[in-house]
Amino acid sequence: MPANQPFSPVASHRPGPSPLLQAWLGLLRWDKPSGRLILLIPAGWSLWLQPAGPPAPALVGWIVLGGLAVSGAGCVANDLWDRRIDPQVERTRQRPLASGRIGVAGALVLLALCLLAALAVVLWGLPAGSRGLCLGLALAALPPVLLYPSAKRWFGYPQAVLALCWGFAVLIPWAAASGSLRGGLPLLALWLATLLWTFGFDTVYAMADRRDDRRVGVRSSALSLGDAAPTAVGLCYGAAALLLALAALLQGVGVGFWPLWLLASAGLLREAWLLRRPDPPRSAYGLHFQHQVQLGALLLLALVIGRSGVALP
Repeated sequence: MPANQPFSPVASHRPGPSPLLQAWLGLLRWDKPSGRLILLIPAGWSLWLQPAGPPAPALVGWIVLGGLAVSGAGCVANDLWDRRIDPQVERTRQRPLASGRIGVAGALVLLALCLLAALAVVLWGLPAGSRGLCLGLALAALPPVLLYPSAKRWFGYPQAVLALCWGFAVLIPWAAASGSLRGGLPLLALWLATLLWTFGFDTVYAMADRRDDRRVGVRSSALSLGDAAPTAVGLCYGAAALLLALAALLQGVGVGFWPLWLLASAGLLREAWLLRRPDPPRSAYGLHFQHQVQLGALLLLALVIGRSGVALP
């Protein structure tokens, strides 16, 4: 040790998470928060586009907990379906099930716990007047959430199935806050915006695996669209931004929304344009996904500011 470097026994021997805990967190993808945040963002859009104004903090907290539980269940289901495919794909071969760090029985137990946690949120956390509707929506969401990972085996656009799953992240919070789905054109526009945005960013996510997916024999919108994928993603992002703006306009969101909406919309289109670069590195697609989290969060911030009545300087 150099003479001018102080010795710190605490820093030198700080224990990290146990390998088993790391494996469980990896199975839930809680070690990669971007994927969890990107599901909660449309839920936030839905809550802050309510005609009654900003949501109660307690409701936001319950929606976050429910979203984390459902997201965890989807990740576990995905890895159970793909436990024989993931070892053949560079990006996924170190996942807990693919690498053998967790067995199928343990994954099934974790899946059941996530689903029970989501059910508990609906039955005991959400407003009493909306529980029946929210429970019906949650049950309707369960088949596509659990079956989505199989879509790549029989459907050329499995990302569209994921987009339908993401759509429930709009419908359930809306129902929880208002007690109904009578949202008219604003709710429809928000739902379509979420589907298009999700299809776009998950298509980009699949672009990183095109070589492996083609070799293994699974399908994706990135493969189905081929060279047209960047154009399709750009159209999805542009339409999503316009639909979200339409929903905000119809709901009377304040003027503070629009500067941030314009900035985020420009960022979405820029990210789609960058996909046209020839032979980008695999890391570029992961970076694109992280940027979608940031841009989606910026749109949520725009709605929060627009709803709060805070004027931008």
